[in-house]
Amino acid sequence: MRFGHRAAAGFATLLLPLAGLVGLAGPAQAATTETATYAKTQDWGTGFEGKWTVKNTGTTAISSWTVEWDFPSGTSVTSAWDADVTSSGTHWTARNKSYNGSIAPGASVSFGFNGAGSGSPSNCKLNGDSCDGTTVPGDAAPSAPGTPTASSVTDTSVKLSWSAATDDKGIKNYDVLRDGKVVSTVTTTSYTDTGLTAGSDYSYTVQARDTADQTGPASGSAAVHTTGGTTTPPTSGSTVKLGYFTEWGIYGRNYNVKNLVTSGSASKITHINYAFGNVTNGQCAIGDSYADYDKAFTADQSVSGVADTWDQPLRGNFNQLRELKAKYPNIKILWSFGGWTWSGGFGQAAANPTAFANSCYNLVKDPRWADVFDGIDIDWEYPNACGLSCDTSGAAAFKNVMSALRAKFGAGALVTAAVTADGSSGGKIEAADYAGAAQYVNWYNVMTYDFFGAWDAQGPTAPHSPLTSYSGIPKAGFTTADAMAKYKAAGVPASKLLIGIGFYGRGWTGVTQDAPGGTATGPAAGTYEQGIEDYKVLKTSCPTTGTVAGTAYAHCGSNWWSYDTPSTIAGKMSWAKSQGLGGAFFWEFSGDTSNGELVSAINSGLS
Repeated sequence: MRFGHRAAAGFATLLLPLAGLVGLAGPAQAATTETATYAKTQDWGTGFEGKWTVKNTGTTAISSWTVEWDFPSGTSVTSAWDADVTSSGTHWTARNKSYNGSIAPGASVSFGFNGAGSGSPSNCKLNGDSCDGTTVPGDAAPSAPGTPTASSVTDTSVKLSWSAATDDKGIKNYDVLRDGKVVSTVTTTSYTDTGLTAGSDYSYTVQARDTADQTGPASGSAAVHTTGGTTTPPTSGSTVKLGYFTEWGIYGRNYNVKNLVTSGSASKITHINYAFGNVTNGQCAIGDSYADYDKAFTADQSVSGVADTWDQPLRGNFNQLRELKAKYPNIKILWSFGGWTWSGGFGQAAANPTAFANSCYNLVKDPRWADVFDGIDIDWEYPNACGLSCDTSGAAAFKNVMSALRAKFGAGALVTAAVTADGSSGGKIEAADYAGAAQYVNWYNVMTYDFFGAWDAQGPTAPHSPLTSYSGIPKAGFTTADAMAKYKAAGVPASKLLIGIGFYGRGWTGVTQDAPGGTATGPAAGTYEQGIEDYKVLKTSCPTTGTVAGTAYAHCGSNWWSYDTPSTIAGKMSWAKSQGLGGAFFWEFSGDTSNGELVSAINSGLS
């Protein structure tokens, strides 16, 4: 079993800035030998997560404990762990479990709960006495300060200012948090942070502490990009530079979200598609729950450099993506559903687009990770055509699904789709109403790769991602240029079309001819699958020997591969700009080199 008794309850909540420990006290009285303090560890508007900590401040062991408090009407406990919680009206009582009643001197135990409503506990008692072992008055935490305003931004520093928090007993000081970590505590409403890195992204929040040492909720976050450096984060409306991150990449490939940072790629993209969510029973569903929100990353694997703990509410790739967004606030993340393997579920989804859209919205906007995702991407291979299986939903099905998604997600969310690049006469582009659906999407990821490959085991050898046609191409219309022309002719705006780049090659073995068009005996060996290999491997194992139709090929021994290089990507980006396309996307990050040279080529080519 991967999770402890706490984990399941924690998954029902959304990780938000912590509202620090709040000591609750009754009237001032003599100190007791134990204390109970309360923290609202999370708050998602209609509910929250709370935690009580009981500490033995005496010199002898405590054998049992009971914590009592009052909630205002409308606030209640919905589930609890590590304590038996009961209520009588608005009065709540928590008693220890059999395994955590004894507390040694100086030790503490905690129990938690999920709550509904927005109220805070009052009139706390621990074993019949005041919960506060001191005589600190008051039980109200400070309010959240105003969202910081950044000014005087330089290569290495930024000045932050915010409006004051309020508190019934007065504000003592403020904690300034950079990327979720306290960097300073100040008594004024401004702070200048120094020692930063040029050309880098930071996120700042502030939280207040009152004279009773109670810490209030964090302010809104302020994104700061220092000057200098080699990259500037894209602004809203800029050219799209999107990469797919695969949930399974964290396994055999050992490619984590942190690799986007260490490779330098995170500073050169605008969007990420997280692949894939499942489509089953007419609904959007989790693809791999362990990878998505459960796997605990070690400190060296984590974007923040902090290891996951067993009891934190959200782990896995979703939490890592959250940490990435804190570091690079300009990046937008979409959850992509379907893909080659899971496209079979779209037929049932198309039968009731509204129900499908509702299920997708509820999953993407789940309070546990709603802040991670900025929209949804649909990867249906292929509407009213054949892929892994054949779909017979009809030409209008794709438009109906995208219309329902836009209606449910609203105008402010990103709604996109990966679509076929079959520009042949009578091909897949003509099988569905892509032009009609275009009004509902922000853009289409046109999959301008995998035109040819070793599924045709005897060849002829051909580049899997030709930009244009060439003499001897095995099938007319199987090029990037043909696909884009067909979409534009149907009425899809060029600005809603993204060119696709594969960060891998496709290859054959048993090939004697260097130029395209040779015969073969089957697929070349690949690390994970026959006939396909990552660019980072091919660039040294089988260097390119020629170019054709705007892409590269390589003949080494009896193997023949085709793949894009920084040079051919530069040519494709130049072509994309000349066509007025909305940008580029690629499949997928882990195929690139450790220093992200293909992402760099896309970024440079579109800048």
